[in-house]
Amino acid sequence: MKLATRAGRIVPSPTLSITATAKAMIAQGLDVIDFASGEPDFDTPEPVKAAAEAAIRAGFTKYTASSGIDELRLAIAEKLQAEQGLRYDKSQVLVSCGAKHSLYNLAEALLEAGDEVVIPSPFWVSYQDQVLLNDATPVLLPTHEADGYAVHQQALEERLTPRTKAIIVNSPCNPTGATYDRAILEGIAEVALRHDLVIISDEIYEKILYDGARHISIASLGPDVAARTVVVNGVSKAYAMTGWRIGYAAGPKELITAMANIQSQSTSNPCSISQKAAVAALRGGDAFPRHMVVEFDRRRRLMVERLNKIPGVTCRMPAGAFYAFPNVAGVFGKRAAQGPITAAADLADYLLKEALVAVVPGEPFGSAAHLRLTYATSAEAIVRGVDRMQAALEKLA
Repeated sequence: MKLATRAGRIVPSPTLSITATAKAMIAQGLDVIDFASGEPDFDTPEPVKAAAEAAIRAGFTKYTASSGIDELRLAIAEKLQAEQGLRYDKSQVLVSCGAKHSLYNLAEALLEAGDEVVIPSPFWVSYQDQVLLNDATPVLLPTHEADGYAVHQQALEERLTPRTKAIIVNSPCNPTGATYDRAILEGIAEVALRHDLVIISDEIYEKILYDGARHISIASLGPDVAARTVVVNGVSKAYAMTGWRIGYAAGPKELITAMANIQSQSTSNPCSISQKAAVAALRGGDAFPRHMVVEFDRRRRLMVERLNKIPGVTCRMPAGAFYAFPNVAGVFGKRAAQGPITAAADLADYLLKEALVAVVPGEPFGSAAHLRLTYATSAEAIVRGVDRMQAALEKLA
């Protein structure tokens, strides 16, 4: 059987693959510590679960409008106006089966052969593959650990060609935890306006910020910026609702309508019950996210402090999200029983086999010198896991 060429351009999501491997090992009775999963370990808030139960009892189990129920689209519009001063009609809001689905609908509606999309690197693994699946070309924009992975205007300009159609902005960032301040966002926006680029703003970690930081949506910088920005978000991270699969996009009506048409011919509506639960989450206030962030902050400091005590490993303090992104280049050149450690992928494989610790290598995120570890797990697991890592690294010759 001859498959479509696009199917050969991509690989399965490495984060999901490693998480599945860790879970399979745990099911076999192995004491694996999972630092790979990209989801909060908190339970979904009780009022959200109650709203879902009420929807089931009321028989809200049929098809909905493919773009999402009006109640949820209005709740999203209200949230964006209250928090970022952004004004959207419900026709400018599309509810999808997770933020990843929103991003894919956007790529389908926007991109075609010959287009280029600038992606600051390190980057979330699916950005590049979604661009490739839609016949366009990802253009990576390297950023640097030394300056907090900032996007500099001149470096961005140097990546542009007449074929550049869009730039992806992810703040707070998965995997680095970097956040963009207003000056960085203004620089990106100025370039986008001057070169007629679409801004894809992935804001899924907006509520997971530390040290008093506040999220700024690039779309809030002015009407001209909002007119060419698609804001992508969802309830998965802020409300511990990863399995409920509700994401959304808000932006120019013409583009959102095209995305909605694509969704109507692919998945149709997101889960009806999950939509009712998402309304409760968005209208329930920020008490739950704030509580979660307080605990994540404690774990963040614990993990980074312990990682920095491992010889050959350095880790900057992330400003947002719930990942540490340690630089492990100082370990390269050492040898394990199965061979030399020359890149992050080698080290991740060694740690899983030797220490029973699951981490994600940095290569799929754009860096062979880093690992990604989540601290969305218990403090006890962080201590045991990092201790195991240190013991395993000390065995290297």
